[in-house]
This record gives sequence, C-alpha cells and structure tokens, in this order.
Amino acid sequence: QVQLVESGGGLVQAGTSLRLSCAASGFDFSTYAMGWFRQAPGEEREFVAGISRGGISTYYADSVKERFTISRDNGKNTVYLQMNSLKPEDTADYFCAAARRLYSGSAYPDSSKYDYWGQGNQVTVSS
Repeated sequence: QVQLVESGGGLVQAGTSLRLSCAASGFDFSTYAMGWFRQAPGEEREFVAGISRGGISTYYADSVKERFTISRDNGKNTVYLQMNSLKPEDTADYFCAAARRLYSGSAYPDSSKYDYWGQGNQVTVSS
C-alpha cells in the first residue's frame, strides 16, 4: 500500500521557520522524483519545489526561491521542505507527491505528472 505522510506543519509567526517531512512507503522511493505543492483556501494547488531521484537537481517556484529548500534522504524514504523567513502568504495546506516518469525540470510544476499524493499538512503563518 502506497503512503505519503506529511508532518511538521503548524501555526507560526512571520519570519520564523518550519521543516516539513514526508515519509514514503509502499513503493521504490529512490526511483521517484518528488515534489511539494500547496493549496491555500479558495486557491488552486500550486507547485512549491521539486527534487530529482538522486537529489542532485532541485526546482523552486519563484515565490519561495532563496527561502525554501527541498532535500531527500533515500535511505529513510523521506523528503523534506525547509521553510525559512515564512510569510503570511505561505499559509496553505502542503502536499508531497511522487512521480515515476518525470525527467524534465520544466515538468516538475505539472501536478498531472505525479502518481501519488499525501493527505496534506496545514501551515499557518500569522503576521
């Protein structure tokens, strides 16, 4: 059974940091590209960050560049999202996702390319 379980969210003040984790099971994690997406109330789901299978290549939305860092530990079947200098506009449900056939950097933001999704983890940033 495939599972992606996010954790680490919560309520924080603007300017502080959080680290999200996504623990994967039920599939060969190291052969999947991984991504983080987010969805704010009343908004469409948007791409946040992506990382290649071996962790060499990373991709970010312009809105989070220089503030967020995606990483993965294939030995622990886990992908992380370190979020620094949080802003109220970062408030959203954050989802991790896994993609078996994702090879182009330009394709990471395309949610239809992902095969598995987590249930989401709420992040709320107060001003």
